Amino acid sequence: MTESHPRISKAVIPAAGLGTRFLPATKATPKEMLPVVDKPAIQYVVEEAVGAGLSDVLMVTGRNKRPLEDHFDRNYELESALTRKGDAARLAKVQESSDLATMHYVRQGDPKGLGHAVLCAAPHVGDQPFAVLLGDDLIDPRDPLLSRMVEIQEREGGSVIALMEVEPSQIHLYGCAAVEATGEDDVVRVTALVEKPDQAEAPSNYAIIGRYVLDPAVFEILRETEPGRGGEIQLTDALQKLAADEKLGGPVHGVVFKGRRYDTGDRGDYLRAIVRLACEREDLGPDFRTWLRRYVTEEM
Repeated sequence: MTESHPRISKAVIPAAGLGTRFLPATKATPKEMLPVVDKPAIQYVVEEAVGAGLSDVLMVTGRNKRPLEDHFDRNYELESALTRKGDAARLAKVQESSDLATMHYVRQGDPKGLGHAVLCAAPHVGDQPFAVLLGDDLIDPRDPLLSRMVEIQEREGGSVIALMEVEPSQIHLYGCAAVEATGEDDVVRVTALVEKPDQAEAPSNYAIIGRYVLDPAVFEILRETEPGRGGEIQLTDALQKLAADEKLGGPVHGVVFKGRRYDTGDRGDYLRAIVRLACEREDLGPDFRTWLRRYVTEEM
């Protein structure tokens, strides 16, 4: 009989980064609020958490991140103005973000890396497993990665990370996992992890992408983890300890993702994500695709 593990209900979204790759746009605007078509990137991430059944969301923020809180709060003046105009469609869009989830916020006062940001969530999460979603990776809702990860964690316990095969020449940009096969094509057992290895030293081409479902044992390990690559407390280093010793907090599994992922952490990929999503929109796609074909064939 398969052991049943606690139901996951909480999601943590680290959002304290400075967004230096998008300067000067992010000088006064959080990178998470940059629009992807007509919604800020962070809203896609919260929608993904809610779609996987995680309606309790803690956002780990920093200085100059107040617009994130405002976006998921009510805006009574705007709502009243739209109501007076009878603009029900736009009113619904405005109210959508404030009704998505139960939102909580905590500040990461000292930006010491992803591991430190996750550790800031410990008082809110307590002793229950939880999900971590990074805002740079947008996962298409037609490819439900997070819900699959939750399913595996609730069945197997321990922690689950999202993996994607990348070109060997790109593995130095990611955390990398050494894996063993299981009886399921999309699930592997993680035996070791390394943060941004050189290509020659990488144990595989399985890259960690920005989704995790973690056992709360990770908190105690993070408290003892010394700064690693880049002088930061790396979540990958803590997960390596869990993978090396199952007694610390259960096994570490990986879900191999082969679906649609939009990387908004890089300027070029951010633009490509906007184009892809706009092309697929029913309200924008037909006209936009026609213009795009004409632009590519006639003006480039």
